[in-house]
Amino acid sequence: MNIYDIAKLAGVSIATVSRVVNDSPKVSEKTKEKVRAVMAANDYIPNVFARGMSLNSMKTVGIICPSVSDHYMASAVSYLEKNLRNYGYDCILYCSGYEQEDKEISVQMILQKRIDALLLVGSCYAGDKEYGEDITYIKKASEEIPVFLMNGFISGENIYCMLTDDYQSVYDAASAMLASGRRQILFLSDSYSYSAMHKLQGYEDALKAAGIPVLGERKVYIKNEIHLVRDILLARRDLEFDGVMATDDGLAVGAVKYARAKRLSVPKDISIIGYNNSELSIGCEPELTTIDGRGDLLCKMTIDSLMEVLKGEDVEHRKYVQCRLEKRCTTDF
Repeated sequence: MNIYDIAKLAGVSIATVSRVVNDSPKVSEKTKEKVRAVMAANDYIPNVFARGMSLNSMKTVGIICPSVSDHYMASAVSYLEKNLRNYGYDCILYCSGYEQEDKEISVQMILQKRIDALLLVGSCYAGDKEYGEDITYIKKASEEIPVFLMNGFISGENIYCMLTDDYQSVYDAASAMLASGRRQILFLSDSYSYSAMHKLQGYEDALKAAGIPVLGERKVYIKNEIHLVRDILLARRDLEFDGVMATDDGLAVGAVKYARAKRLSVPKDISIIGYNNSELSIGCEPELTTIDGRGDLLCKMTIDSLMEVLKGEDVEHRKYVQCRLEKRCTTDF
């Protein structure tokens, strides 16, 4: 018996059950009595009470990310931990890696730690289109506690998704590159994740809107290693391009190194745009034009929404953060 079952038997939403558990004044006494009667009849102990040992909460949030070796992930985890602490919440962190089985095991293990909510950092938890990954394990977790997914979307009554508008940001950046005269734009990506696929769609739609054919040969998938990107592009002598739209700054820096090895002028001969506005974007020469996913704002939105949910308030299940293009020296528009 879980919160979904109680909600169904009582004829209310799980948000209402959560409010009853927290004795929210937003729920009428009549509804509270009905829900509590269903709980009692089914020997249901609300999760927050069971985990909190008769307190309303253990004041602990679980965070899972693929790896803290990634700059974006590390920054997000740091922000989340610091600001959750400001609300009086402790954090438990698991690094799951990217493999399906490892992600499932990490979620199962962290659910045993008496947490009040689960934060999943990264679009890889929304599944991978190429491998058809199963997300049932996340939906099962949401039957126990609220689940918050950063930069990915999974539908579910107790799942809350905070997203950067990857599609629009890439569409706008690629459109600007096209308007500056580029006609052979390469798309560089290292995954088929939810986020990456929305970036790809933005790239493709920008090309179509400009009357440029979308060619499969200009969609290159490669491991995110700077020198590997450089070497692969150098080896592809059949590939002609005058622009690069990359899904990560590391991939874009690899393209900058390719241009230098080919003695191409950036941005005169080739225009390059990265993604994430990481330290790599200002550590390379020339400094990289990049899309800022505004990770701090995304983290803040996630924490604010989490606090509202734990208070039993209504929260949108999908929210967006608008990205920002940081124009530097690898573009001429």
